[in-house]
Amino acid sequence: MPNNTVAEILQVLVGELKQMARTESIVGEPVKAGDKTFVPVCTISVGFGAGGGSKEATSGFGGGGGAGLRIEPTAFIVMDKDGVSLLPAKRGAWENLVEAIPGAIEKLSKIKSASKSGEPDKSA
Repeated sequence: MPNNTVAEILQVLVGELKQMARTESIVGEPVKAGDKTFVPVCTISVGFGAGGGSKEATSGFGGGGGAGLRIEPTAFIVMDKDGVSLLPAKRGAWENLVEAIPGAIEKLSKIKSASKSGEPDKSA
């Protein structure tokens, strides 16, 4: 059985984490769908720990380590003939509110126009 030191265990762990959390894992490979290209963007969370021990009377050593990695989709970069946009993977209240503003402004404009002309608004 190899005689691994804590430093060697940590070095192997960190090397593996570097391999798992490389740039391609954060910004994924582009995927084409029709005339659009989607590039996934992810958030990576990493945690690790290691430990070791030794015994003085007889030559012995115990060591161990562990790591965890969580990859979560954050957004998609969307590219098409009209340009580039960012599509959040998780929709929250703020995104829904921002997205609803243009429709609300259009409805308010129609209501205002209808009230000025004296006609009832049928779209509201």
